[in-house]
Amino acid sequence: MTDGSDNERSRSRSRPPDVWHAPLAELPPDVAHALHDRGARQLNLYRALSSSPEVVRAWLGFIWSLRDDLVATPRLLRELMILRTAVRHASAYEWHHHRLMANELGEEKLAAVADWREAGVFDDGERTVLALADAICDGEVPGSLAHEVEQRFGSRGLVELAVTASAYVMVPRVLLALGVEIESGEAS
Repeated sequence: MTDGSDNERSRSRSRPPDVWHAPLAELPPDVAHALHDRGARQLNLYRALSSSPEVVRAWLGFIWSLRDDLVATPRLLRELMILRTAVRHASAYEWHHHRLMANELGEEKLAAVADWREAGVFDDGERTVLALADAICDGEVPGSLAHEVEQRFGSRGLVELAVTASAYVMVPRVLLALGVEIESGEAS
């Protein structure tokens, strides 16, 4: 009779020592139900977070609210910011999922997110939110930029955009810390 440690040591030896992935747990029933009701998939990120049901519930409540419930700024504009944070943090996972949500931007804009400053495809509002995303990624938002965002989108819009970009700076860090990979069978 073994305690299972031989099995675990065997699995550990088969992986490179610097690669680790959080276990992909079953979703809590209420979370699975919420995903089903929204027509969302059981993504690896949600399954990795489900090792702590409280965390996955809090995550979905917060992140989904930023994506779906805000009213001062268009969802597509926030998706553009999310894509920029994905580029800045080299998050293939985040890019993969949010590119689909931002598809209405069109191929030309999607292709230009990485080099948005040189691309002539973005309007003034899009350029403003891309600049805000970059500033948040850099950890310093100049007052002049915050003022520009507030003038263009109002105080409520500034809060929505700043919190969205800030939250999505966190997402790639969580993905990295938990070793979450794009779902098998899906191209990046």
